[in-house]
Amino acid sequence: MSELLLDMRLRGVRHRRIEITPPFGLGFGTEPGRAHFHFVAAGTVVLRDAAGEVHDLPAGTAVLLPSGGAHQVLSAEDLSTRDIGSFASVPVCDGLCDVSACAGDRGCPDNAIVFSSCMQFELGAMQGLIRLMPSVMLVGTLPDRHPEILAILKAMESEVCGRRVGFAGILARLADVVAAIIVRSWVECGCNGASGVVDALRDPRLARAIAALHRDPGRAWTVAALATEAGCSRSVFAERFQTLTGTPPLRYVAELRMRLAAQWIAQDRMAIDTVAGSLGYASQAAFSRAFKRVTGHPPGAARLPSGRATADGLESAASFSRPASRAASSPT
Repeated sequence: MSELLLDMRLRGVRHRRIEITPPFGLGFGTEPGRAHFHFVAAGTVVLRDAAGEVHDLPAGTAVLLPSGGAHQVLSAEDLSTRDIGSFASVPVCDGLCDVSACAGDRGCPDNAIVFSSCMQFELGAMQGLIRLMPSVMLVGTLPDRHPEILAILKAMESEVCGRRVGFAGILARLADVVAAIIVRSWVECGCNGASGVVDALRDPRLARAIAALHRDPGRAWTVAALATEAGCSRSVFAERFQTLTGTPPLRYVAELRMRLAAQWIAQDRMAIDTVAGSLGYASQAAFSRAFKRVTGHPPGAARLPSGRATADGLESAASFSRPASRAASSPT
């Protein structure tokens, strides 16, 4: 759990401070790999998600859409929408713009004020958890379990409405904290019944081994070495790991490496020999054989437009992808 929250990042964030007079309908489009975060500082709005379900968002409410997806923020659910990008905006600072569509003066009590962010939602070693999360994660009853979030939300309201010097940076950090609390609460409540890798994370011994593996995926891992990290015997570790994840430990190691490799080749445009070295392979040829054995394709296929499917196809088994910190010895 601590590993998850320490590695959580909202990167490439674009913020909007939106002040608008009802009636209105704001459309937010789909951007692959981008999450959305909204905080309603004033007014009462509703959110209609990609499935058409409507969620009430009274003032003081935060919502995280970890997988993004097309959705709308409206003053009433039966209104038509206009794409948020079509509204005139004024840059405030790097990463933040101001959108104003007020019928009268700014600050009118009838106006709705929304702080909205679009970003890459990263969980570091546990990135695969995003696909298991609900499409819409509301604060909702969260203050009942975590009353400390009320003070954070109140601070966000003050910053959004007050527009004081430096408010953009403060809001970004507060949004990080709120998103982390939302994710932590989801894990603590059982991840909506999600199983497999989530169950493994909730097992302290397995979680230690998984964290060590993701910190150094290029190490020459054996079942015995992973068991040592977990602090249990080889046989107990292997049985427990396969029971919870449905995957033998070394198969998980191989799929994790190839998941990382596909990501680095396709998204980060890393050279194949560099990827091979970072994952501990003694030669590019050895890495290429391992990649084809696991994915069914040569490494170069990951650079093609269809190569995204190679990485996605490994998501379920190698679902905590994280960049390697250094090269290591040749894997077994």
